[in-house]
Amino acid sequence: MNDAVRVACAQVEPVVFDSAGTLQKLAATAADAAAQGAQLVLFPETFVPAYPSSRWVRALAAGGVKDVWARLARSSVTVPSADTDAMGAVAKQHGIVLAVGVNELDGATLYNALLVFAPDGELVLRHRKLMPTNHERMVWGLGDGSGLETIETALGRVGGLICWENFIPLARAALYESGIDIYLAPTADDTESWHDSIRHIARESRSFVLSCCVYQRASSYPDDVEIADGPDLLGRGGSAIVAPNGKYLAGPLWDEEGLLVADLDPDLLFAERQRFDAAGHYSRPDVLHLQVAPLK
Repeated sequence: MNDAVRVACAQVEPVVFDSAGTLQKLAATAADAAAQGAQLVLFPETFVPAYPSSRWVRALAAGGVKDVWARLARSSVTVPSADTDAMGAVAKQHGIVLAVGVNELDGATLYNALLVFAPDGELVLRHRKLMPTNHERMVWGLGDGSGLETIETALGRVGGLICWENFIPLARAALYESGIDIYLAPTADDTESWHDSIRHIARESRSFVLSCCVYQRASSYPDDVEIADGPDLLGRGGSAIVAPNGKYLAGPLWDEEGLLVADLDPDLLFAERQRFDAAGHYSRPDVLHLQVAPLK
């Protein structure tokens, strides 16, 4: 990372179970971010077409809402497809790096995936969440190691992990060894304690961390989708952009839609690595070694 970079977290609500409507909202939000000078825009975990909140997924255990899973699958993204072409076109139109969380349909299995598009519109990274958490295991299959890497962009090296797989030390280490500068952490964790984690990751990786969190309301779901009793907010957000020293550059943003924008200073990136570089002078490769299993 050699030059200052302006980035954005788009904490916006999808058009639930409507991939076309959600992609239209993505295009409008990305245009807004680009108009503010953003060169990279991150959307939340499984933004297209919705994060499967435990308030409706819990009924899957009783077998009562298979039709809702089917609706999610029908409106999910295949790779490649017209949907990925549309996302790539947004990246190319604005000349931005576009990172989007999607429900990815492959055969008859859904995966929680992070897709990253280059400014020329090419899909340059697809990472599937390694380990779904709790109720998510009734929705998604297990990811693999094929996306545990960073990609070189004009902005610096970019990569990411999704929600609680950020708690897997070796998954983080794989990104560190790949030379990460801008660390993407889309999530559905809307707790205060999540921020302890992303601030630690920023300090551990000595990179800039973008955590874009799910914002969803029960009232935004179709009337025929059963939502368990509780507040209207299914996901209250909490998106933030964190510097390599663990300090906030933007956010957290709670309980509303919004666009967080921050400028990343490369001098801060290098200054923080003077004392600690997780994949460099502090890594002790003569003692410790990480091997990522290749995709079979």
